[in-house]
Amino acid sequence: MKRTAISYDPFNRRHTREGHPENFRRLEETWNLLQIDGILHQITLIPSTPAPRQAVLRVHTPAYLERLESTAFFSGGHLDADTYLTHDSFDAALLAAGGLLNVVDKVLHKQMDNGFALVRPPGHHALGHTGMGFCLLDNVAVAARWAQDVHGLHRILIVDFDVHHGNGTQDTFYRDPSVLFFSIHQYPFYPGTGAANETGMGRAEGATINVPFPASVGDEGYLAAFRQILLPAARMFRPELILLSAGYDAHWMDPLAHMRLSITGYARLVTLLMELADELCHGRLVAVLEGGYHLNVLSHSVLTTLRVLSGSRQGPSDPFGPAPGGEREVGALLEKLKHLHHIPGAPFYSLGA
Repeated sequence: MKRTAISYDPFNRRHTREGHPENFRRLEETWNLLQIDGILHQITLIPSTPAPRQAVLRVHTPAYLERLESTAFFSGGHLDADTYLTHDSFDAALLAAGGLLNVVDKVLHKQMDNGFALVRPPGHHALGHTGMGFCLLDNVAVAARWAQDVHGLHRILIVDFDVHHGNGTQDTFYRDPSVLFFSIHQYPFYPGTGAANETGMGRAEGATINVPFPASVGDEGYLAAFRQILLPAARMFRPELILLSAGYDAHWMDPLAHMRLSITGYARLVTLLMELADELCHGRLVAVLEGGYHLNVLSHSVLTTLRVLSGSRQGPSDPFGPAPGGEREVGALLEKLKHLHHIPGAPFYSLGA
C-alpha cells in the first residue's frame, strides 16, 4: 500500500453558480461517494490553507490578483463569458492552490508517497494576467514553482490529460526548460491552443509536448500516446516530481467534449504515471482536479484514481464501462509526433497494463 494524501475543504464549494457546469456539486457528489466507499479510511486528509500570495505571484501578476480580490469583494461578476466570480471565489481559489501546495509539501518531505488535491475552482486555463475557461488561478503552475522555490527541485514534469488544452500552464513555462509540459487533448477545441508545433521557445524548445487528438479517441489511443511519447520523453528529462492536471472530461459520457475514454482507461494512465514516478522520482506523483462535468463519471473517476494511487486491490470503480463502438486510430499522428520531438522508434513498452 502507498501512503496517499488528499486535500479537500468544503469551503471550495462556496464558489458556485447555479446552471453553470463548473459548480459546487462536482465536489459535493465526489466527496459523498468517497465517504460511502470507505476509501477515506485508507488515505490521509491534509488540511487546506490559503496559498501564500508570494507563491501565487510567481505565476500571476499583482494587477490580476488585485482584480480578482476586488471583484469578489464587490459580490462577484465575470472574467469572461465562461468564468464567473462570487463573493467567496477569491478565497476559494487561494484555498484550492494552497491545498495542492500542502499535498506537495507532504510528498516532498517524504511524509506521504503521493497525493490528490480535490479542489476547485480548476486552474489550467488561467493565464498570468487573467482567468478563463472556468479557471481563476493556475494551481498546478503555482505548485511547480513552489516545488522549485521552497524545495529546491530543478526538473518537474507536468502531465495534463484534461480534454481541453492547458493553455495557461503551457504559457507559464513556454520559455522555461526546467518544466516539461505534456498535454493530451481534443483538438481543434477550446481554447484553440495546443497544436503539435507549439513546442516551447528559446532554451525551452522541445520542453512543451502537445498531443492534439481529433475527436473520438479512446483508451487505446491515449495509452499508446503515453507509452510512445510521454514515457521516452520523461526518461530523457528525468523529473524530480510529476504533477498531474487530472481532468476527467475526456470520458465518453462527458457533456462538454467528444472523446471516448473510460474510467478503466483513466486507471491505466494513472498506473503508468505511478510506475514512471517510481522509476524516475521516488514515486513522487501529485494530482490536482481540473475538469469533468458528468457528476457520476467524475465521482467514480476520482475514486478510481485514489484507488490506484493508494495501491488498493479493489480495481477501477467503473459502472459505465467502455465507450460503445470503436475509437479513432491515431498511429500516423503519433509517428509524426515522435519525429517532431526526436523520439526514437519507441516500441510499445511493457511498463504498465
